[in-house]
Amino acid sequence: MMEPTPTPQTITTDGFRLHPEDEAAMRAEASHYEQPQAACIEALKIVQRRHGWVPDDAIPAIARILGVGPASVEGVATFYSLIFRQPVGRHVILVCDSSSCFLTGSDQLREALSERLGIGLGQTTADGRFTLLPVCCLGACDGGPALMIDDDVYGPVGAEELAGLLEGYP
Repeated sequence: MMEPTPTPQTITTDGFRLHPEDEAAMRAEASHYEQPQAACIEALKIVQRRHGWVPDDAIPAIARILGVGPASVEGVATFYSLIFRQPVGRHVILVCDSSSCFLTGSDQLREALSERLGIGLGQTTADGRFTLLPVCCLGACDGGPALMIDDDVYGPVGAEELAGLLEGYP
C-alpha cells in the first residue's frame, strides 16, 4: 500500500495554505485506500467545503498530500461538475438539463430563474447570494423539471414556486 507523503508542517503553495484540519482529513481519507489517489474527490471536496471552491493553488497542495502529480488532481477537479474551480455564490443552484427534465420544462424553469435572479447560466448575483449552473442530471427523472439548491433537490418545480424556494436560502 502506497502511503501519502508525510509532512511536518502545513502544505503551502503560492500563498495557498491548507488548513491543518483539512490536511489531516485528507490524510485520514487517503489511509482508507490502497491507492491514495482514490481519495482525490474527497480531498477536493474538503477544500471546497472550507473555501466554497477549489483555487488553482490548492491543486499542487492536494497532490502533495496524496502523493500524486498535480495533473492527476487537476484532471479529477475539471471532470466533476460539482467541484467548483472559480468562486461561486453562497448558494449554488443547479438546473437539470437532462432529456427527462428538458421534456418536462427545464428550459422554462431556467429562463424563469434567470429572469428572477437577473443572471444567466454560469453567473453569480451581484450580492453573491446565488450562482446558477446547468447540470447534466440530478437523478430526479421522475420529478422533472428538477433543480438543486446546495444539497437540496426539488422537483417538479414550476416558475410560480421559485420565489418561495429562494426565500429559504438567505
